Amino acid sequence: MKISFLKIISAFLILFTILIFFLALFVDKRYSTETIVGKQIDNFEIKFLLSNRTFKKNDLSKDQYHLINIWASWCLPCKKEHPTLMNLKKEKNLSLIGINFKDKKLNASGFLKELGNPYDISLIDKNGTSSIMFGVYGVPESILIDKKHNIVLKFIGPLSTKDYKTILKLINEK
Repeated sequence: MKISFLKIISAFLILFTILIFFLALFVDKRYSTETIVGKQIDNFEIKFLLSNRTFKKNDLSKDQYHLINIWASWCLPCKKEHPTLMNLKKEKNLSLIGINFKDKKLNASGFLKELGNPYDISLIDKNGTSSIMFGVYGVPESILIDKKHNIVLKFIGPLSTKDYKTILKLINEK
């Protein structure tokens, strides 16, 4: 009984494919952005929401914390976190930077008019490519940056009361 070379190669390829699929079952496929915490924020240039000027990393103040909040008018959790952002706006040691994500300018400005504008600086990332440098893959997400422009915390999802208290504690430490 002669086994052909083609049958041996076919059997090997089938076994190899099964092995690869089996090994892939044990690989963690979750996307994680936790590794950005503790690192210096990268250089960036993002357009302002209501003008063609751009905002850059060098425009960040060195005498206060910054909370970068990525949001959209079509995002229901963004509406849920909005009162928390309005409360954070009152803090003197914190600058709020809003990046509108994959949205229309008209919808974004209508959202801010209707609910109030908590942001000291409003930017827009129309196609979502600028937000990638912040490790963003959805909305809402927020990133707290210290006075040396290091990423202190990252919040995925709407800011909660617990997150609010954590931010206040960090920005008011002496």
